[in-house]
Amino acid sequence: MIKTDVLVVGSGPAGSLAARYAAMGGVDVILIDKKSEIGAPKRCAEGVSKEGLAKVGVEPNPRWIAKELDGTRLVSPDGTSVWITSEKAKLPESGYILERKVFDKFMAMEAAREGAEIKIKTLAKGLRREDDGTITVECESFGKDFDINAKIVIGADGPETHIGRWAGLKCATPAKKMESGIQFEMCNVEFEKDDVIEFYFGTDVAPGGYAWIFPKGDDIANVGLAILAPLAEKSAYEYLVDFVANCPATKNAQAVELNVGGDPVGGLVKEMHGDNIMLCGDAASQVNPLTGGGINSAMLGGMLAGQTAAESIKAGDYSKKFLKKYADRVDEEMGHEMNKYLKVCEYLLSLSNEDLNKIAVAFQDVDFERVSTTLIVKTLFKVDKKALLKLGKLF
Repeated sequence: MIKTDVLVVGSGPAGSLAARYAAMGGVDVILIDKKSEIGAPKRCAEGVSKEGLAKVGVEPNPRWIAKELDGTRLVSPDGTSVWITSEKAKLPESGYILERKVFDKFMAMEAAREGAEIKIKTLAKGLRREDDGTITVECESFGKDFDINAKIVIGADGPETHIGRWAGLKCATPAKKMESGIQFEMCNVEFEKDDVIEFYFGTDVAPGGYAWIFPKGDDIANVGLAILAPLAEKSAYEYLVDFVANCPATKNAQAVELNVGGDPVGGLVKEMHGDNIMLCGDAASQVNPLTGGGINSAMLGGMLAGQTAAESIKAGDYSKKFLKKYADRVDEEMGHEMNKYLKVCEYLLSLSNEDLNKIAVAFQDVDFERVSTTLIVKTLFKVDKKALLKLGKLF
């Protein structure tokens, strides 16, 4: 039996930030991951904002930055392009495309530098509550079974979160709110602008979602899409193959890596905490429902979980009532925004390809002051009166 104050399961950005901030709070922390290499395989398009990194105290490092970005391109079903770059926007909200296989290890190393103990290739197999008010997680590593006993367990184990289910939390994402994502990393991509992230819309391209091209430097890019299966007529892979073949930027490109995964876009889960338990990252569905992006919000959730865990240990109170502080902090930081974007998603799903084409044409005449999801949505109100009637009060 190994004993610790805090056990974090899953070493993605959420888990590593949780472990780092719990350790910074002066408590004993163990971070485990079932993989033999942290960060691989990636299940992500790898985009992150500078503001999001700064909010959780992460300093940019050239080791894990593949490309610095200068804006966004939105492409409608008929090919109409809306460019929002520094040439058009005065203060574009810039960001980076990461190299997640490096970034995730770097984040775990930062947790280790603060005092967290890392155990790789360690699988959580079960969870039981002890009479002394602690939790024991049954583990396996290199063929050997052992237990880790903790006062607080943080589940950062992805959208399928075994930790959450074993703890009896209501944390399942409905199938209709789980996007199927698939992505190639490709070379020979022919960009119009190699420092702009591109989004392609339309029911023929990605029903219920969108396709993307995220540049990673030189002629390399992540090229992928996400769909809602109930709205699709074929598999995500088939949609991706068709997109690559028909998009001018990728028709001559070659895939060197394939990534797949589910993306929970239904808003925050009903329960992200219980006695001795907190969930963060994809496990808590801390994902922007509109964009499907989750790195920034996952790290923020991880930071809040780690801080709350340290407070809990010092207070000697691991109860659901005490840990409600975490859920309240998450709600304050991201809950309202996610609820707004859920409504925007519902509206966008009601639009036809023709509607999207008309909006794109109207967007071409708009002068953007900066790039942000909220500003783009507010601009939608100006060009589409139906959107203003349905969503205006939210913003």
